[in-house]
Formats: sequence, C-alpha cells, structure tokens
Amino acid sequence: MASMTTGFVDARLRAPGEDKEALFATLAARFGNRFSMSQALREQHANTLTWLMLEPPDAVLFAETTAEVADVVKLCAKARVPIIPFGTGTSLEGHVNAPFGGLSLDLSRMNRVLAVHEADLDCTVEPGVTRKALNDHLRDLGLFFPVDPGADASLGGMAATRASGTNAVRYGTMREAVLGLEAVLADGSVITTGGRARKSAAGYDLTRLLVGSEGTLGIITGLTLKLHGIPETILSGVCPFETIAGACNTTIAALQMGLPLARIELADEVQIRACNAYSHLSLPEVPTLFLEFHGTALGAREQVEAFSEIARSEGGGELVWAERPEDRNKLWQARHDAYWAARGLRPGAELLTTDVCVPISALAACVVETRADVDRLGLLAPIVGHVGDGNFHVMPVITPEERGKAREFVDRLVERALKFEGTCSGEHGIGEGKIAYLAAEHGLGVGVMTAIKKALDPLNILNPGKIFALA
Repeated sequence: MASMTTGFVDARLRAPGEDKEALFATLAARFGNRFSMSQALREQHANTLTWLMLEPPDAVLFAETTAEVADVVKLCAKARVPIIPFGTGTSLEGHVNAPFGGLSLDLSRMNRVLAVHEADLDCTVEPGVTRKALNDHLRDLGLFFPVDPGADASLGGMAATRASGTNAVRYGTMREAVLGLEAVLADGSVITTGGRARKSAAGYDLTRLLVGSEGTLGIITGLTLKLHGIPETILSGVCPFETIAGACNTTIAALQMGLPLARIELADEVQIRACNAYSHLSLPEVPTLFLEFHGTALGAREQVEAFSEIARSEGGGELVWAERPEDRNKLWQARHDAYWAARGLRPGAELLTTDVCVPISALAACVVETRADVDRLGLLAPIVGHVGDGNFHVMPVITPEERGKAREFVDRLVERALKFEGTCSGEHGIGEGKIAYLAAEHGLGVGVMTAIKKALDPLNILNPGKIFALA
C-alpha cells in the first residue's frame, strides 16, 4: 500500500517560498480584505475541537462565487500551494487542519438558498448555508431538511464529511440526502453531478464519490438536497434504564419490530450526569434513551405505547414525553450539547471524541464491552450514540498524562468495532485523526482510493494529509 503513495507529495507540496509569496500577493490585490494572513484568523480556521494538534494555514480567503473558487484553485495549482476548504469548522477529526500549510478557502459567504421546489421536495443551495438557516427558510413552506449532526454545520461541509446525526435512523445521512452537486476540481474546472431526479443509472455515481471525500477530490460549491414534509405530530421523550444493555436491547427490538422511530439516542449515566449539570436538567443518572416519534396524532401515540411496552421488558422506566416545541427543543438541545457538557465534567482537561458504528444486532455487546474497557482503564469517558443505526460516540476527558491510555482505548474500540463487522467511523470521517485505521478496515481498497485521489488531484493540493498517510 505504501508504494502507491510514495513520492505522491514529494517536493510539489513544498513550493519555493517566492511562489507562495507571489500567489498571496496576487490574492491580496484581487480580494482585498477578504484575504488575510492574521494569526488569529488562521488559528480559527484550524480549529479541531478535540485533542489533535492545531496546524493553521498560511492564509485565509473568503470566496463568494463558484467562479472565484475556480480562479483561486487554478492559481494555487500553478503555485503548488495546498487548499483546505472550510465551512464552519465543526468537524472533529482535524479536517480543517493544514499540515502542509497553504490556503484555507472559507465558503461561509456562499450562503444563498438558490431554489426550493416544493412539489418535488428538493432545493438547491450554496455550500455555506447552514442546516439551521435552511430549515428557517423552509419552515413556512411546511418542509424541513432532516440531517442533524448537532452542530449548526454548513451543508457543504456536511456533504464533504458525509454527515449523519440524530435523524439518520429514519431519514438517512448526507449520502441519501444529496441528489446532486456542483464542485470545483483540482485543475479549476467546474463539474455538476447528479440532478433533481430521484434516481439515475447514467454513468459513474460522481455525487457519491464526492460526498464523504472530505475536500480531497473537489471543493463543493453547490448542492441539490432532498426535503421532507414537517410531520403532523412530533413527540419527544426520555426513557431511563437499569442497564446500558437494556437500553441497547430495547433499541434493537424496536427496530426489528418495525417501529418508525425518527430519533433514538443513547446517553450513559456519565453523560446524563454531565447533561444535568450543563443543561440544568433533573434526569435520573442512569443509562437513558432520548426518542422522537413522527407521524399522525394517533400514529405517534401508538408508537409511544408500543415502545414503552418493549422498554419495560428490558428494565426501562417510565417514558416521559413532550409535545410542545419548546419542551422538545430543550430536550434535544441538551443532547446536542453533550460535547460541551462532557468538557464540563473536568474543567481544563482535554477531550477526545471518537465514534464507531456496528450492525444493530451487535450494538449491545459492543457498547457493554466498551463501557467495561473504559472502567478497566480508569478513564472518565461518557458514551452517547445514534443507536438507531448502530453508531455511538465515546468522549474520554483526559489529562496529558492519560493520553497514552486514551490512545490505547481508541485502538481497541476500533478493533472491537471491526470484529463486529462495523466501521472505524460512522460519521466523524477519517480526517487526520483516523488515518491509521483505514487500512485495517478496507485493506486493498485503500489502494483504489489513493489511485482515485492521484487521478483527480495529481499535485495533491486539495486538503492534503487527510484520509491517507502520505509518504
């Protein structure tokens, strides 16, 4: 595998200083105050939100049109200067770091909703539109975009990292949500992939190739997305459990029974303690499921009753549910704030957030083994998860002295997930943080991936140092 990447980056990424300086002078003259080399802005554009080392770019540029993106890419290619696409910086595996320096290309000002086709349940947006802004735009039309990774991420970034989130069990991930893309390739050419049709058998699926490519194959400058009607009734609730296994087994049984759950999220007792303190809740500090049911008034309540019966058989307590939007929003905001709540458990400590995903039938065993491993190592590590699709996160809150233990834990967590025929990342992606695990999961498939990268980006200027270990 190493032979396929040897020499791939070589001196081409280490452009002579005068080439980079000349490029930056050109960009400064052309874009004025939309180009900056200030240290504070550069560091902001390498925000990792986790324990990965900060690697700022050499400069930041705010693009406003696809044509500008294409021009900048052509100039950077000529100077052999890396480009790191940037949306809102909420990714968790170092995707926006700049290990080889270069230019952070901020797309947040490309934030227009270009078209909404109500009858076809789709829309076209620029990459800087955030999921909350899109849903605000759609609300009066009775429509919504369901992919919800928690953070108010940009839709371009969500597509680039194949984001998922709390609604994936019913509505799918960005892989299912994206109908088509506009993207700028490494030579500055602009392509469109897919369209507005709900299916196609025309050629290679370039849309799926770019979704999840983490900015390494092209820079997304436009998206066409599937939308859904806002349900007639939405019920949210929490259900406590005696054991984490009981919560997982309830999830498995509910899905096997065919309950159309919109969301089902796990928080272990450590995370509930953190949420109570951070979000001013008073939940019992035991393993807990956060749920949401969508449908008609009668159908949603029937789902609640059916779920409650399953939960009781697995040691679950009373399902307390809420229908008023303000009550539901408070509940889900507490779940979305799990990261910040976990940091509050140990002020001043580092936080490593990682995720794996396993087949649903293996969920209970994998989570129970993971909890036991955390306890054996003596780590403080809340567990939360989108357990409806077998995806869960662990967030060790550590001191510098515990870094070795944490790395050992993550290595075994990934090994465990692969043993259960799962994946090293259900939604965080690879970035810099999980490069070491990709070969163990995909084997010779990594060689195919690097061949695609080399074909589309021979100079390796698009987000280098992500997904693959470069020689």
